Amino acid sequence: MYPLSFSIAHALPETILAIGALALILVGALRGEKSAGLVAEIAIGVLALTLVVIFVGVKTSADVFDGAFVDDQFARFMKVLVLIGSLVSLVLSRDFLKREGIDQFEFPILILLSTLGMLLLTSANSLISLYLGLELMSLALYVVAAFHRDNLKASEAGLKYFVLGALSSGMLLYGASLIYGYAGTVQFDGIAKALKAGPQIGVVFGLVFLLAGLAFKMSTVPFHMWTPDVYEGAPTPVTAFFASAPKMAAVAITLRVVTDALPGLVHEWRQIIMFISIASMALGSFAAIGQTNIKRLMAYSSIGHMGFALVGLAANTADGVKGVALYMAIYLVTTLGVFAVVLAMRVQGRAVETIGDLAGLSRTNGWMAFFMAMLMFSLSGIPPLAGFFAKYYTFLAAVQAGLTPLAVIGVLLSTVAAFYYLRIVKIMYFDDPAPAFDVAPFAVRAVMAVSTGLVFLFWVYPAPLVTAAANAAKAFAY
Repeated sequence: MYPLSFSIAHALPETILAIGALALILVGALRGEKSAGLVAEIAIGVLALTLVVIFVGVKTSADVFDGAFVDDQFARFMKVLVLIGSLVSLVLSRDFLKREGIDQFEFPILILLSTLGMLLLTSANSLISLYLGLELMSLALYVVAAFHRDNLKASEAGLKYFVLGALSSGMLLYGASLIYGYAGTVQFDGIAKALKAGPQIGVVFGLVFLLAGLAFKMSTVPFHMWTPDVYEGAPTPVTAFFASAPKMAAVAITLRVVTDALPGLVHEWRQIIMFISIASMALGSFAAIGQTNIKRLMAYSSIGHMGFALVGLAANTADGVKGVALYMAIYLVTTLGVFAVVLAMRVQGRAVETIGDLAGLSRTNGWMAFFMAMLMFSLSGIPPLAGFFAKYYTFLAAVQAGLTPLAVIGVLLSTVAAFYYLRIVKIMYFDDPAPAFDVAPFAVRAVMAVSTGLVFLFWVYPAPLVTAAANAAKAFAY
């Protein structure tokens, strides 16, 4: 058993976020509504500090807090992605919240608390810590989805997400209780030892319910129903947050659960993951074709991309984990760039969200059209942009693991998905111009430019990210 100081050193990012969130609650309560800007700026600073701490903090791996919390290279890699998603989403939200008249100090605090839940979830090493992290993340997400209280769509989005989220939490808890009943422990390594002999019918039921709860958080088929409505109804910066940070944590804990806790049930969980992957890729590829709202299209796009990422998980190899880590990093950067473009879609002070509003953008705002086109090419997996390599690494891992049919299905569905991404490029460059957009805030333009730059940079200099993902994969014993 480690001393408390050792445990806190490994959980320092979470400690900073927790203390920061509690301190900001006091600042907001004492200063009132006038504190919104100050609280947001401090919250951005707290997220940036947490990010720095991960880079300069302890580099060794350890299981602390009686084995409930694991700090390893994979956890640190995914935490960096979570923090980047939260930080950029908060930066993008500042101008939007002011314009909409909903700039309240609670918003950045809720983002911090949700991010704290994601970090705990990423490092969860027992069923109890998994559930605590998941609920801390989710409860804050329910509130921010409906943060625009005077907007009917936002209120509806929050209610739908809450009702379906409560159902998924119940399913996850039921599955966890079944697994605990058969294993006699909640620790992942203890479960792995107890179930080494092979599956029992009750354990398989527990596995199904546990993965159902996690699939909801990843918004994969068949638990994707909330995604299009919540993406469309929630305020756009909140949608950017939903599409980025929580996905990182959900994929991370799904990978850790099946790899660390259930290695003896590979045959069972691999079938489930393959079904979820194929169904998500198919729905994301076909259902997005008829969409006219850009946020709904991105919802179906995110469902599809989670399916592509799970191809690497199904491989159940170190290369598969590397592929998943790379895919999530590239998906995060590209998605944040796309939502920066969506936030810039304002005509005479009014937000517009239809794909038709992008018509002729190349003639009214050439740089914005270029950024959006490159991000669309990357999402569709066209070489030599980063999105191509994201799919390449996951499909290659699947082929090497003997799952060639899964990789072939992924390639075919990726071709289908390319249609609606390329359609947006066609609308921007070949259709008659729609009314020109207002000048976007500097932060929004910066996120667009940086995201596009990183999509190009990976092609030129992929080594740092590939090396980091490969090191993250070493956290698992294969």
